[in-house]
Amino acid sequence: MSTSTAEHSPGRAAADRIAARARQLTKAYGSGETAVLALDSVDVDIARGRFTAVMGPSGSGKSTLMHCLAGLDTVSAGQVWLGDTEITGLKDRELTRLRRDRIGFMFQSFNLIPTLNAAENITLPMDIAGQKPDQKWLDQVIDTLGLRDRLKHRPSQLSGGQQQRVACARALASRPELIFADEPTGNLDSRAGLEVLGFLRNAVDDLGQTVVMVTHDPGAAAHSDLVIFLGDGRIVDEMERPTAEGVLERMKRFDLTRSAFDGAAENTSDVTLDKD
Repeated sequence: MSTSTAEHSPGRAAADRIAARARQLTKAYGSGETAVLALDSVDVDIARGRFTAVMGPSGSGKSTLMHCLAGLDTVSAGQVWLGDTEITGLKDRELTRLRRDRIGFMFQSFNLIPTLNAAENITLPMDIAGQKPDQKWLDQVIDTLGLRDRLKHRPSQLSGGQQQRVACARALASRPELIFADEPTGNLDSRAGLEVLGFLRNAVDDLGQTVVMVTHDPGAAAHSDLVIFLGDGRIVDEMERPTAEGVLERMKRFDLTRSAFDGAAENTSDVTLDKD
């Protein structure tokens, strides 16, 4: 089953309210009998100005979905758009320019340059592109993230949470159309993780950004407006206005279903294994 997130949202988003979308998105690794289907004909809309979380067990396709939507990975079939631009038809140079100019990225590893201070790390992508930042916007991002007194510090002089805030500011600095965050709290303690999630929430509410976050943490997903659940390369469910308890319960049901299926498969494969 494939689905579109906007189909179940109150008042389906108009075309100009869609930040990214995919139709019949399929991604396979390998070929022939050894091929692994990571995404299976997925249809999805990412609404502009909202915080969307993507969840699922290991191997469900959640990171692959994000990478395909962001143009970091090629697709085997289907189409992906960023706004009105179909990115599946772009050449490598065009795709690189689009990612640089219109998309912001946050990853579990902060990817900061150790020899640069926080301010230089924040503006690095624009510096490489020869672009000057909008100083008013940049000041707003820095103040929202509470980094004003850390701009001259190098990464080694910052805590993990502060480093991730710098990474968040870097993703926001060019005022991208869409921010992709892949397990952004994975290397942080609970307190620092909550801070970063709060800043991502503020980026949506106060700065008008659009955020898509891949996570395995129900508490992190609870900061979003919508959770998309993936299983075996397909969208199997979604949850508006999620709570940590609701997300955890949904994941438990998903795990129980998979366990029951796997158990049935094992029982039919070789009954003598149970005797060992």
